[in-house]
Amino acid sequence: MLQCVCVLLLAASALSFMDEATLDRQWDEWKITHRREYNGLDEEGIRRAIWEKNMRMIEAHNEEAALGIHPYELGMNHLGDMTSEEVSEKMTGLQIPENRDRSFTMALDDKVTKLPKTLDYRKKNMVTPVKNQGSCGSCWAFSSAGALEGQLAKTTGNLMDLSPQNLVDCVTENDGCGGGYMTKAFQYVVDNGGIDSEAAYPYVGQDQQCLYNSSGMAAMCKGFKEVPVGDEHALAVALFKAGPVSVGIDATLSTFQFYQKGIYYDRNCNKDDINHAVLAVGFGVNTKGKKFWIVKNSWGETWGKKGYIMMARNRDNLCGIANLASYPVM
Repeated sequence: MLQCVCVLLLAASALSFMDEATLDRQWDEWKITHRREYNGLDEEGIRRAIWEKNMRMIEAHNEEAALGIHPYELGMNHLGDMTSEEVSEKMTGLQIPENRDRSFTMALDDKVTKLPKTLDYRKKNMVTPVKNQGSCGSCWAFSSAGALEGQLAKTTGNLMDLSPQNLVDCVTENDGCGGGYMTKAFQYVVDNGGIDSEAAYPYVGQDQQCLYNSSGMAAMCKGFKEVPVGDEHALAVALFKAGPVSVGIDATLSTFQFYQKGIYYDRNCNKDDINHAVLAVGFGVNTKGKKFWIVKNSWGETWGKKGYIMMARNRDNLCGIANLASYPVM
């Protein structure tokens, strides 16, 4: 125990005296890689300070991960000059209705007790490439479109990118880039008689007037089902029986912001404060027997593990992943 404490103290000491020239070089490389330009030295100074604080946090976390304290590693990415509060404000967007009607809850009278150890819809050609929502609070639209894409592939054998922008602009029950909820998007597709393809209605990352055109319609929807609140087994059953499932999680932590690989488990993740919509596309177990969910994010391929995060499964409903799960029915 004493040895671990000494190693941690040495790591912290090394970090506190991190070579300034090295940081300067890394900062310049990061700006070039992510095409950052700032409005004057004052703004750059602020962003550099945020980036440096994040860099030191990442290094400290990974030192602890190397000692076995954490089961996952962090890495610098395109969100490096943003605080976790800014990421939550600009790049999430899940709005939970105050009075949710759960009359469409999935029936579990035909419960599946024996589930496969692993399930990955990416390998079944039911998941489209990772997208980037940008600074529009449209996570709900990407999550919804992803679930619809999975059902389209399952029912027709045709995997196609559907249009989150169609949902952003046209789901009047939601607030576009100001946020929204997945079942409202599914209900829009039901009422509208379809959703356009991404090719017909491309993403622009800001609110527009509704430009839906039935000539570009690529998928329809009969309704939706919701998973019983907080039931991770039911979520696994829904994934196994139906396909990719829209889920809501708490994405407020800096450890989520800079996740890179491993099974994400942060006990500070708040299952009662859910703010971000993502897409569960499978589950698995690692060589140590630790179970995880395979989750597709909408922050681009430079985030996480090529746009994905492996989140701890059956660990007290981590981040609330089973609280707001739903999927469309085609």
